[in-house]
Amino acid sequence: MTETAQDDDRPTGQAMRRGAMRRCPACGEGPLFEGYLKVRDHCPNCGEAMHHQRADDGPAYLTILFVSHLGAPLLLWVFLTFQPSPVSMLIWFSLGAIVLCLAFLPLIKGAMIGAQWARRMHGFGGEDAEPASS
Repeated sequence: MTETAQDDDRPTGQAMRRGAMRRCPACGEGPLFEGYLKVRDHCPNCGEAMHHQRADDGPAYLTILFVSHLGAPLLLWVFLTFQPSPVSMLIWFSLGAIVLCLAFLPLIKGAMIGAQWARRMHGFGGEDAEPASS
């Protein structure tokens, strides 16, 4: 099978949306995570192996990037418009950054795992789909 045929049967956008919704990128039904961020080894619905995922630090870096790019213009606008005290800005923007990071992190991690699954990265769907035995 050619690379384009392999890519066509696993749409990247759909897999990333399913992952961002915390669902299995293969079937869209089974839960992707066991808890807040722990990825299941296999989908309980379709049995797709998820232990191949290598999200590592990528979701954390992207979360920090997104939250800082959302927060910086808002911080400047609030300061110039309302001129609150520095302590109140520190408290409210710190709390806001924490809440946004906690909300975005599982979404971004799920989307990243969905992209890895769709692009057949790290053993998803390849010959080395099962972990090597030692």
